[in-house]
Order: sequence, then structure tokens, then C-alpha cells
Amino acid sequence: MKKLFKNYEFEFDNNQKKIITSFSKQAVKQMESDERFARDVNIFKSIIDKLSSAEEKVKLTKEEKTRLSFQLKENTKHLDKKVKSSWFLTKWFYKNMLNQYNNILSIFED
Repeated sequence: MKKLFKNYEFEFDNNQKKIITSFSKQAVKQMESDERFARDVNIFKSIIDKLSSAEEKVKLTKEEKTRLSFQLKENTKHLDKKVKSSWFLTKWFYKNMLNQYNNILSIFED
């Protein structure tokens, strides 16, 4: 039987909060100059506000969760390509970032 309501309340550690916050700030910076992305900018600003609060559990809306997880998935695809085509030191750096993004994505999986 399919669940009628899903819980969009997540617990992130401090490191994950920092990563998601910096990722969201970067997304806002890239998209705020274009009016077509005004809705996405508002979503990411809302995510930043929720993560900067002192609460342990972060309650996201469905739209915030899907937008954030989609952007993280796209970023992991890009990082995966970078890892495959880079040298040792860069590969090591990208691999760590890729692992962190995958850990965050595992939280969002149903």
C-alpha cells in the first residue's frame, strides 16, 4: 500500500549542513541574475534559511526536497565524469566531494 503522506523532516550533521548550505548559495549566485529561475532561487534561499536555524531536524517541503536532490544528482553525475578524466590529486579531491554528495543523497532516498 502506498503511503499517503511522506515525512520531509531530515537530520543533518554539521558537515552536511555546511555542504548543502554552500551548494545552495552557489546555486542562488548562479541563478539569481536570470528571471526564469526566480522560483528556484526562492527555493534555495528557503533551504539556506532552514539550514541556518538552530533546530536539529530540518523540515523541507516536497518541492525543496525534489529540487535539492535533483541538483545534487546532476552535480554527482558531473563530478563522476570529472573523476574519470582527471589525474591523481584532482581525482582524490573530486572523489571526496563525490562521496559527500552521495552520502547526502542517500538521506533523501525513499
